[in-house]
Amino acid sequence: MISKLVPPHIAAIEPYPPGKPMEELERELGIVGSIKLASNENPLGPSPKALEALREKLGTLHRYPDGSGYYLRRRIAEKFKVPMDGVVLGNGSNEIIELVIRTFVRPGLEVIVPNPSFLVYRLSVQCVGGAVVSVPLRDMRIDLEGVLKAVTDRTRLIFINNPNNPTGTVLPKSEFEAFLDRVPADVLLVIDEAYIEFADPEKTFSGLDYLDRRGPWIVVARTFSKAYGLAGLRVGYGVMDPAVADYLHRVRQPFNVSTPAQAAALAALDDDAFLEKSRALVREELPRLYERLREMGLEALPTQANFFLIRMPVDAKVIYQAMLREGVIVRAMNAYGLPDCIRINVGTPEENGRFLRTLNKVLQDLNAPKGND
Repeated sequence: MISKLVPPHIAAIEPYPPGKPMEELERELGIVGSIKLASNENPLGPSPKALEALREKLGTLHRYPDGSGYYLRRRIAEKFKVPMDGVVLGNGSNEIIELVIRTFVRPGLEVIVPNPSFLVYRLSVQCVGGAVVSVPLRDMRIDLEGVLKAVTDRTRLIFINNPNNPTGTVLPKSEFEAFLDRVPADVLLVIDEAYIEFADPEKTFSGLDYLDRRGPWIVVARTFSKAYGLAGLRVGYGVMDPAVADYLHRVRQPFNVSTPAQAAALAALDDDAFLEKSRALVREELPRLYERLREMGLEALPTQANFFLIRMPVDAKVIYQAMLREGVIVRAMNAYGLPDCIRINVGTPEENGRFLRTLNKVLQDLNAPKGND
């Protein structure tokens, strides 16, 4: 049997459960016009400037992309005032996470991961045979004191997701700085900032501000999938010390980011008007969503991202399946250890309205008295 050839640490991995694609739902249930609020995507779509850049590159698809990603890396370095040779492009920030783990982790070494947090951390560590050390959240926030207590002489990496997925919570700057001073000098800190563009800068920090302070022992991962609306193109980046970047370049595939992805990301990076429009949509729609959910008797947890958790009166999978039958895709949080929560991202006003109506209908149907069979 083929399973005999598979190493135990690979056989033990449970595949990542992504948000259900709209096409799959419509194919399975014969539904037309479904909406998806499950994957923290930008409901406004891509930046218009990104779309124009894509069109300009369509005639070059027979050529391999620039393996160095020179122009995108240069613009990232200019915009955020970091060394260009410390910027690494990835097939989404997922790849940056995987590259760091593949470069620095081996069997016998430990990686500290908040729980719940982005599931890819755990899966990527398991792929290389490393040990995942899980630190539970405290009041839905990353417990930095708990993280420090979990450090041993085998700890190689610490992951900090800020804002944290799936809770949407952030770490205050003062708490992070006190934590940073106590992290052992030989432990690499990976700060995943996939949703940082949505966070209030007065309430948290940017990992980019600590690159000089921490030297080669900090990596900041960011993506174009969320605020920039380029999830389908798979492009992200990491910023780090050039010495760390050198090793990640040795591990990554030579053409890991396509020509269209590089062109679109380069254009989107400078479309400040679109980025602000995306942020404004979240700021304007969140209060309406929260108010209506409160009227329905539901608790919506505070967030600093474009998504949030809602506590359900029944198992989240029940709500998820019922919403699917109505053509609305949400995310049940059972895989994250939160079986009483669903997570949604903020959609357009029309999508949010449909979600609220559908959720209200589903809850009423669940509470309706059942007739005798």
